[in-house]
This record gives sequence, structure tokens and C-alpha cells, in this order.
Amino acid sequence: MLVAGLFFGCMSVFVKLGTQYFPNMELVFFRSFLGLLMVYALIRRQSGSLATAHLGGHLWRGISGTVSLMLFFYCITVLPLATAVTLNYTSPLFLTLLVMLVFKERFHAPFAFAIALGYVGVVLLLHPTLEHNQLVPGLLGLVSGFLAGIAMLNVRQLGIMGEPEWRVVFYFSLIAAVSSGIIMLFGAIHPITLRNLPILLGLGGSATLAQLAMTRAYRTGKTLVAGSLSYSTVVFASLLGVWLWGEALPLTGWAGIALIIAGGVLSLKLAPKH
Repeated sequence: MLVAGLFFGCMSVFVKLGTQYFPNMELVFFRSFLGLLMVYALIRRQSGSLATAHLGGHLWRGISGTVSLMLFFYCITVLPLATAVTLNYTSPLFLTLLVMLVFKERFHAPFAFAIALGYVGVVLLLHPTLEHNQLVPGLLGLVSGFLAGIAMLNVRQLGIMGEPEWRVVFYFSLIAAVSSGIIMLFGAIHPITLRNLPILLGLGGSATLAQLAMTRAYRTGKTLVAGSLSYSTVVFASLLGVWLWGEALPLTGWAGIALIIAGGVLSLKLAPKH
């Protein structure tokens, strides 16, 4: 999961670099299509099979993950990197809350405190965003986090059912590439040049390696440990944003990030063990 966190942080950098050459939807397509090619090559090399008895699970994971990815890429283009990534990583808060509601668990005090802690962090993080008239991107970032939480649950369920990580990533990349490719047809398609090709290759490569590492972590490791370490992406992305673009969040913004991470880790620890 630490490897996944590093590569997801790098992916967000390539998205921000690519916005000067491509619109958001084209970046989603190239990220997904290049990932699809890489995973397919890996499957052929390992003589793996794409046949699956859990097509419905892959479909739900693909749809939720694709819409989350589209919203996440959009937020990266208009918000500071640390803010966009952290909003997407509110997913454990939504995931554990949904699990409690679905299974009709009692909201005991420690769990309610963990959820409240995370959402206080969201308010603190969004406060400077609201001051810059970016309410809509901020709310879309929260929606991406909600959908990422659903995708996280799907990944875990597919792992329990025995689906290997490369098959999960393949079907997700396929659904994302087809969906974004269809949407691309309704607009102007921008050319690939020697200047922007390295960005696209970096985007597709880092995203695919991150997906493989993350899926393996959730399939073979403890959900609490994997979910907690997933927040390393926020750390890596924040440091990269400061280093490359000099992005500076106010103290309330950094406090919000810390509270979201703390609330997410605590909610994962206190969630019912279904």
C-alpha cells in the first residue's frame, strides 16, 4: 500500500502536468487505455485468463471507480493537489458509514467521534476553497471520495471471491477507457506530441502500478492496515505539490487534512467486521 501511495501521488502530478495539453476526459482515457495495454501484456505473459464468474462485481467496481476517477481528475486541475487528493481520500469515512447503515449497526460513541472528526476536517479543508469561490469543485471532490469508498468495497469483495489483482485492474481499466473514449468523441481530440507523450506514459504507468499494488494490498492484507496506509498518498501528493508548484495551504487546511486522516483511520479500526 505504501508503494501504491507513492505511485498514486506521482499519478496526480502527471494529471496536473497534463492539463496544459489535454482536457480532463482525455487524461482519464489515456490513463485507462495505457493501463489496459500494460495489464493485458502482463496477463499474456503470465498465461492468465480473463474469464470471470463475477462480471457483475467487476461492472459495479468499474462504474463507481470510473466516475470517481473522472471527478478526481477534474478536482486536481482546479484545486491545490493536497486538497484534491485529500477530498478523494474521504472514502473510508463514507465506506464505514455505509457499512454501519446497511447492517443497521448501533452508532456507538467512539465510532461517531471518529466520523465527526473526519467531517470536521472536511470543513476545515474546504474553508479556504470556499473563500476562492470553488465550492462546486470541493463538493465534487467529496462525491469522488464517496464513489471511491464504494469502489474500495467492491475491490475487497472481489478479492474475497478469489479474483486476482490483475483481473480486477483489467476490467476497471476497460470500463474506464470505453466510457471516457465515448465521451471524447463528442469534443475535439488533442494531438499527442513528443513534448506531452512522456506525461501520458508516466500517467498510465504510475496509475497502473498503483492500482496493482493497491488491489493486492486489499486482497492479501488486513483491510485496516491497507486502508490506513492508503493515506500515504495524501502525504506524498502534498509534498509533491509544495515542491513542484509551491502550493501553500493555510494552517486550517493542514489541520483539516490531519483530522480527515485521523478520522478515516479510526473509523476503519472501529467499523464492524462484516
